[in-house]
Amino acid sequence: MGALTVLSVVAVSALGLWALQRRLIYFPDQAAPSIGVMGPGWEEVSYETTDGLVLEGWFRGSEPGRPVAVVFSGNAGNRGDRASLGRALVASGLGVLLTDYRGYGGNPGHPTEDGLADDARAAVAFVKERADDSPLVYFGESLGAAVAVELASVDPPAALVLRSPFTSLAAVGRVHYPWLPVGRMLKDRYPSDECIKSVSIPTLVIAGDADSIVPIGQSREICEAAPGCEQLVVIQGADHNDPALLSGSRLIDEVAVFVAEATG
Repeated sequence: MGALTVLSVVAVSALGLWALQRRLIYFPDQAAPSIGVMGPGWEEVSYETTDGLVLEGWFRGSEPGRPVAVVFSGNAGNRGDRASLGRALVASGLGVLLTDYRGYGGNPGHPTEDGLADDARAAVAFVKERADDSPLVYFGESLGAAVAVELASVDPPAALVLRSPFTSLAAVGRVHYPWLPVGRMLKDRYPSDECIKSVSIPTLVIAGDADSIVPIGQSREICEAAPGCEQLVVIQGADHNDPALLSGSRLIDEVAVFVAEATG
């Protein structure tokens, strides 16, 4: 293949990624899931974003004064896929809000970095209104970890849990598209490695050492850059979407101990 042909292929690939990049970042399941999978005590709730979207989520309150975890999901599926996580966190003694972003789980709109930040602020405002005497915990997984870090940098909770966080979307993109100038192409950037430097609250980072989506080295960098992170918990043999990293017993036990210590 000649040099001009190679350049043409790269150029076409770059243009295609520019035009379709959000379809390569966000994989929403747009169907509204049934809350019946959650069991008793859960309720369907809604809250409005500053740009006028009404979003749906599932909420289970805590005992008075007990922490409430706001779960910011990864880039795929919807809140129904986090049912086991929500139930396990409740069993550990936490209240929980399972959120869905715009464009996910029957919600209106289309996901963007700014949009997800607005969605996160609306979710936290809802919990503050419903459980104003409860310490807040942000629980972010993968892309949701980036959402949680950005929000924590401007509205810090009592504690922050980051599962499989990446340093930036550009860094992840370079892993999967090493032949493209990803850093210059992205519309949505999620610079967690910069935002986390100003987040001094207690922070727990959990990652799998077999993660094929977000290299564990990036999660380690986030822990090292976070002033409040004292330990990276490594789940041996776990890939990005393995059950052990979704709602496994080790993950839940580590979160429960951490939250208890962080919220006193």
